[in-house]
Amino acid sequence: MRVGFVGLGVMGLPMARHLMAAGHTLAVWARRPESAAALLAEGAAWCATPAELAASCEVVISIITASADVEQLAAGLIGGFAPGAVHVDMSTIAPASARRLAARYAERGVGWLDAPVSGGEQGARDATLAIMAGGDAAVLERVRPLFECLGKTVVHIGAAGAGQVAKACNQMVMVNAIQASAEAMRLAGAHGLDLARVREALLGGSAASRVLDVMGGRMARRDFVPGIQARLHHKDFAILMDEARQLGAPLPVAAQTWQQLNALMASGGAWDDTASLLRMLEPKEKKPC
Repeated sequence: MRVGFVGLGVMGLPMARHLMAAGHTLAVWARRPESAAALLAEGAAWCATPAELAASCEVVISIITASADVEQLAAGLIGGFAPGAVHVDMSTIAPASARRLAARYAERGVGWLDAPVSGGEQGARDATLAIMAGGDAAVLERVRPLFECLGKTVVHIGAAGAGQVAKACNQMVMVNAIQASAEAMRLAGAHGLDLARVREALLGGSAASRVLDVMGGRMARRDFVPGIQARLHHKDFAILMDEARQLGAPLPVAAQTWQQLNALMASGGAWDDTASLLRMLEPKEKKPC
């Protein structure tokens, strides 16, 4: 297929490379052209505007930061798309934004899928992402060959916006588990225990999880260099807490984790790994009078 790609960050770049390796023709656009330099050297084509990208492609895939970014991108793409083209957004955005964009594209005969992913940078590199798709099932089947280049699990959740609801649920479970791991490591540390040994013991029992394995390991090593920056999980929690408010759905555990993320942002930890939630539980050094 002729595929456009927008969002060449730590996840988008390896995803784009997988598509090229599978034989798809790739074109790119980026707000920062330098981020596309490696792909251009490998044979991707450059488009000067989103409209030009849309005009040259059957499918455009985006994986960028926030709802406003995706809506701004779509405003540029829509003028270039031919009827029958598809915009697949793999970002994590608000379900309402996904539904608005689907309706706007439908008026022009353009397909839409919200297809956020889970698996992080490693999953993107290994092409083992979990893809949660919202939108028309027929559109999903058209782009499934592309998804099979990127992930090992593709689930059609439902209509437009449903993929984003599933991703919000994913983030809630995952970040709550990071917070629980932080609390466990803090309790063990308060007893003066070796955190690495505690983690090893927990991984042998019913508390074992990928989150405890990866994030507990980071906490034990005090490695807060970002795998995923905490600001991104903070953004995701803002989405799910807003959904909870609108729907009247109580999320008491998530609400507590949200407050810890707020504290982490206020402490200057936005660009650190989310494992740094541990720091919010530790005693603060008293400043001399």
